[in-house]
Formats: sequence, C-alpha cells, structure tokens
Amino acid sequence: MHVSEAWTMYRHLIGARVRSQLQYRTSLALDFSVSFVVTFLDFAVVVVLFQHLPALGGWTLPEIALLYGMSGIGIAIADMVIGQVEDIHVDIRSGQFDVVLLRPVPTLLQVMASDLALRRIGRVLQSVAVLVYALAAADIAWNPARVALLPVAVVCGAFVFGATFVLGACLTFWVVGSTEVASTFTYGGNQMTSYPLTVFGPWLRRMLAFAVPLAFVTYFPGLYLLNKPDPLGYPQWFQFAAPLVTAVFVVTAGLVWRTAVRHYRSTGS
Repeated sequence: MHVSEAWTMYRHLIGARVRSQLQYRTSLALDFSVSFVVTFLDFAVVVVLFQHLPALGGWTLPEIALLYGMSGIGIAIADMVIGQVEDIHVDIRSGQFDVVLLRPVPTLLQVMASDLALRRIGRVLQSVAVLVYALAAADIAWNPARVALLPVAVVCGAFVFGATFVLGACLTFWVVGSTEVASTFTYGGNQMTSYPLTVFGPWLRRMLAFAVPLAFVTYFPGLYLLNKPDPLGYPQWFQFAAPLVTAVFVVTAGLVWRTAVRHYRSTGS
C-alpha cells in the first residue's frame, strides 16, 4: 500500500473513533475533567516539595516547572496517539495479531489507529498550563533561537516518547510480562525528566541521555532556554541536538518494530 493511501486510511479510522467518543459527551467531559485534575496532583507534589526547599539541584520551582511542562506535553501527546501500542501483548498472546498481519496496511499504523482516547487531552492541557506558568515565572531572555527551540523540543519529546512506547511494545514479542519494564522508560522516564539531570546518579544520567535520549528534549533544551550553565560538563551542542537525536531514535524504533513483526510466530491456536 502506498504511504499516502495508508495515512488516508489512518485518518478515516481515527475520525470514526473520535466521532464515536463524541456521541457520549457527558462521559467524555467527566473523563476529560478527571484526567486534568488527577495529573495536576503530580505537579502539586513538586509545589509542596518547594515549600521546604529554595531550590533543587540548583533549579527553582519555575525552572523545574519548565522541564515538567515540556516532558508532560510530550508524553501526553505520545500516549494519546500511540500509547495503545502497550496493549499489543494481549493480541500477541491471544493470536489476534495474526489479523493485523493479514490486512494490507502497515502494522504499526493499524495499532495506532486502534484507539485515540480524547480524554487524554486533559493531560495535555494540564501540562500546557504548567508550561505557561513556567514561561511567565522563569527569567527567560527570549531571542529567536529560544522561541524556535521551545516548540521543537516539545514536538521532539512527543516523538521520543512515542518511539519509547514502540520499543517497549517490541519486547512483548520475545519476553512475557514485559509491560512493566516498558513503563519504566515511558511513564517513569516522564517522572525523571521532570527534574534536572543533576539530581540523579551517574548511571541514571547516562541512561536518560544516551540509552533513552529523553534528556535531549527536556534537560538540554531547558539549559539553553534558561541560560543556565551545565554543571555536568556536556558539550553545548547537546542543547540543540533534539531534532537529530529524535530522528535517529525514531528510525531505530521503526527498524526494531519491523524486526519484531518479522519474527512473530503466532500462538499456534
């Protein structure tokens, strides 16, 4: 199937799922509100922490709110668009993934089109609200480079988290019960990238910077936006490397997915 045809089908499938959810507007509004309020509790923990500390690792509350907002928007968008790939283990264990292989549509695109939970928009808006607060409260000397870097970092964050979801799903083709391991790098990664790298030990810093390159879409861009020196001594070009690192990571995730699908051997049922 041609790429344009595949994406046209994806838009039609997603459009159908969105329309079906809009049929139950009261339920959707409640889910939306709950998602918005519950995720605010995560940031409330950060606020309470700063009632007892003037700074954390040399970062003030507005500065950490900047990291929180950037990371939160990225994972919220990724979770809404491709987070359903986490449930692929159910289809693999039941043999239903065979049906996906029979359709003349790219497998990953089918998984992405299997759901689009509009309630997760509440989480997106919660992170946007925190980011707006950070931008208003933090001392940022705006210039054209910083204006351009902020949306680029947020978009790259969504792609990196999305690729992380895909890589975690690939584990289920070979390892039984690997969903919790994958969550460590997705939701756990979001929690860790809401704070500066300086508060973590050396091995965690290396994992966030190089194994799952989340630091390239939060911490390093945050340093440039806030004009803060990097006490860890990483090269300055790391602060602008988000697009390059994201592209490499996304391509890697796509290749791993293709390899995993090609080695799929059904359940024999």
